[in-house]
Order: sequence, then structure tokens, then C-alpha cells
Amino acid sequence: MPDRQPARTLLLATHNAGKLRELRRLIGADWALVAPGEAGLDHLRVVESGATYRENAALKARAFADASGLPALADDSGLEVEALAGAPGIRSARYAGAGATAAANRARLLAALEGVPAEGRKARYRALVAVALPRQSRVWCTEGIVTGSIASDERGSEGFGYDPLFELPDGRRMAELTMDEKNRISHRARALQAAAPLLARVLTEPSR
Repeated sequence: MPDRQPARTLLLATHNAGKLRELRRLIGADWALVAPGEAGLDHLRVVESGATYRENAALKARAFADASGLPALADDSGLEVEALAGAPGIRSARYAGAGATAAANRARLLAALEGVPAEGRKARYRALVAVALPRQSRVWCTEGIVTGSIASDERGSEGFGYDPLFELPDGRRMAELTMDEKNRISHRARALQAAAPLLARVLTEPSR
């Protein structure tokens, strides 16, 4: 058999430890995956000034690709609750204020939904994945969605963010899934599955 081609390096443009773990599992072995700290970019923080997930993901991918000289993959994701007109949406990570913990965000969400019956608590997770190459203006984006509802209490110890509150159609919380189970159905998994042909195409391009 011919020797396996060496992996290309892909920078994962996030400082979120939970996202890094998921992305490493989801993307697989075709890339040598690098976290910002491993590329000397612990200091790089991108202001998420976009009005949409797509804009925020693109901002992060572009900034990290240009700063590192490597292909970069970023995502922006959020929780959209029907009864809250789509909130917290792009503010999901800071729903309870700048620098809020995940627990504080969940507490605010429960407070906002107090008194809302189960049938009114429909929700969905949405993720946009963006891929950028250094010194190229174009950014490629793909989307993934998973639907469910917001429970009135927390359950499960896996995952991160709103996972203990996000109830799937089968009654389980996202935080009760194993990593392998989550990686088959999550919004981020679906966005990355849609991005797979793009990543394969980038793999064939000459290294810069």
C-alpha cells in the first residue's frame, strides 16, 4: 500500500475547551489539528461584532488564518428558543452578561421561561462553520441545526453550555449523550459534515 500522505495543519479558531474537544473528535485524522495556544495565539481575541452566526464565524476564521498563516476553521453557534423570539441566539455565550459562566446563562434562560408550558418551549441549536485560508478573501460557510426543547431543570454531566437543559425528541438531554452519540447528531456535527467536501478540497491544495 502507498504511504499515507502527511496531514495538513488546520487551526481550530476557538479558545473554548469544550468546542476544541468536540472539533478534534469530529474532524478526524486527515488534519493535524492545532489549538490557538499551540500556534502562539493565546492572545488573539476576535470581537464578534457580526449580526449573524455566519458573520461571526467568518470574522474568527479570517482573523486566525491571517494571524497564523494556516487554514483556520471557526464556528459560531447558539440556542434559539421559540418563546423568546429566537433569543438568546448570537448572544448565547453572553446571555447573562459579558464573561458570564455557562451556569449563569442557563439560570437566566430558565428565569426567562418561567411559567411557559412545555409545548411552548421549542428550541433549536444552530451552528455555522467557517473555513478560511491565509491571504485569501473568501470564507466558506456551512450550517447545521438540531431541534428540541428547553426543559425546566438540568440533567446530565456531558457537553457544555446549554446542554443540560436542551431536551431531544427522545427525552434525553444533550448533556446525557456520550461524546460519540453527540457527535452523530449535534448542530456542530451536522455543520462539519456539510463542510467535509470543502475540507477535502482544501487538503488537495498546495501548502502555503
